[in-house]
Amino acid sequence: MNALLVLVSASLAAAVVAPPYAALNSTIGGRLQAATPFALPCFSQYNNASVKVDPTACAQVQAGYLKPAMRINSFGANMNPQWESCQATHNQCLLNSANPSDPTAMAGVSCNQGQLPQYYINVSTAADVQEAFTFSASSKIPLSIKNTGHDYFGRTRRPGSLGIWTHHLDSLSYSPNFTPESCNGTYRAITVGAGVTFDQIYNFADAHNVTYIGGYAESIGASGGWLMGGGHSVFSPVYGLGVDRVLEFKVVTPDGTYRTANACQNPDLFWALRGGGGATFGVVIESTQLVEPNVAFQVVNIHYNPDAAHAEEFWNIVVNGSLSWGQAGWGGHINTYGLVFVNPLPTVSLANAEDSFKQIADFALANGGTANFTTSPRWLPFFESTVLPKEAPVGGLVVLGSRLIPKANFASADGRAQLVQLMLNQTATMGFPNIPVTTPVLFDYVAGSTAVTPAWRTSLWHLVTTGFLTYNSTLEVNQATYGAVHDMVGMMRAVAPNSGTYFNEGEPYETDPQEAYWGSENYAQLLQVKNKYDPKGLLDCFNCVGSTAASSFPCYPGFTS
Repeated sequence: MNALLVLVSASLAAAVVAPPYAALNSTIGGRLQAATPFALPCFSQYNNASVKVDPTACAQVQAGYLKPAMRINSFGANMNPQWESCQATHNQCLLNSANPSDPTAMAGVSCNQGQLPQYYINVSTAADVQEAFTFSASSKIPLSIKNTGHDYFGRTRRPGSLGIWTHHLDSLSYSPNFTPESCNGTYRAITVGAGVTFDQIYNFADAHNVTYIGGYAESIGASGGWLMGGGHSVFSPVYGLGVDRVLEFKVVTPDGTYRTANACQNPDLFWALRGGGGATFGVVIESTQLVEPNVAFQVVNIHYNPDAAHAEEFWNIVVNGSLSWGQAGWGGHINTYGLVFVNPLPTVSLANAEDSFKQIADFALANGGTANFTTSPRWLPFFESTVLPKEAPVGGLVVLGSRLIPKANFASADGRAQLVQLMLNQTATMGFPNIPVTTPVLFDYVAGSTAVTPAWRTSLWHLVTTGFLTYNSTLEVNQATYGAVHDMVGMMRAVAPNSGTYFNEGEPYETDPQEAYWGSENYAQLLQVKNKYDPKGLLDCFNCVGSTAASSFPCYPGFTS
């Protein structure tokens, strides 16, 4: 039997690792690990060879298939499992997301490697990453970087690569007087290892009586792709994007150097990491980010399940109210549950909240919904009681596309009418949209200080559309779903032609990714930084800065429109 099957979860002795991996395994102390699919314990065949089913482990996988905690702790798992598979060839090892206990998903089916690399390094120090870069440069084997697997784009996977897993870089420290290296000035800050998730950091920040401005799901890594790709928060209208709040990175660049990047050291790299995207300029070991004193805030929580008969009225209220909500500092989410908004400005009272959202609250109450206005004394209890029950589900086969919708679209009657019609079309064709109202509307931004698309600074909505794949459907059916998402984003682009897109939630077949994610001026500068720190092109991912031809990523399925 293949040694990989025998040692699927153990460190591999150099003697059983085939060249050229044997030398690497020896260099890192025998800690090279076999990468195996998350669902493998449930299958009797692996890569078309017979293996034993592990009923106990299989039951654990089935029970945790739709849970972020289980997926975070497995190198083989992504939050959306189609990115574990090679969609173009149907090479996969998946359970039925609609029913993980469905026996037909396993009976007589081979669990195949999909997009997973054959081996990975469970990174514990910067030296591990340096060895990975040395290995890649000499062997010409590409690299892929995974943290938690909260990845809507498949960039954490590449077949035939060596995997770098940063999830166990879990250090956390708080400093009320942090000074970036070689700089002046002190800041209230938390230093976050690359593998720390928002769930961990929110608890840590609460224990130190400070507020960390972060994302809306427990499974996101706070120093990874979220931070580097333009991650945002419901507090971003007031406090800015993640890239606005990072003070310093510790990063191994592909030339093998462990660097500090901040405003005073390697400032070009610091700029690029603030929006240029993860898995592109280096492997971040830790980051240091600004935190706020404990923040109390007002909460508007309105539940209403919009039906077709009232959809136009609902969207008219929401679209017509959004500009005034944004200008007052409200941030939140609009989705199938209704809407949840928060405001941390001390000048905004509960009475202000009730007045600002009266029309939509009255609408919800008149149509069988609920409307609650409360004050939260700090972030953690709100996150646990309100966010976690409504966070995006995992384990499903989800395709995203998005567009940033400028404030200007909300400023005229014609612009608002266009948006209402877009919302009705999207609801009818793709289902109810998800709208993070998380752009930095009030944040005092220094022009050119970050690499994200300038559209973030002029927009009010981050409008998201979602397509759903069906387990084990044909390539042609899946391509049609990707095509439907592409077409819907095209409709968004028609309404907001001079805007951009959130890098981490763009659709895979974005028409003009360089312009959409960064803008042409930013992209030209990002490419210069990329070539400086990665002259051999060791880091490459689909539609990233400096990305090679799509043929380098053969598992993406394509689309039909």
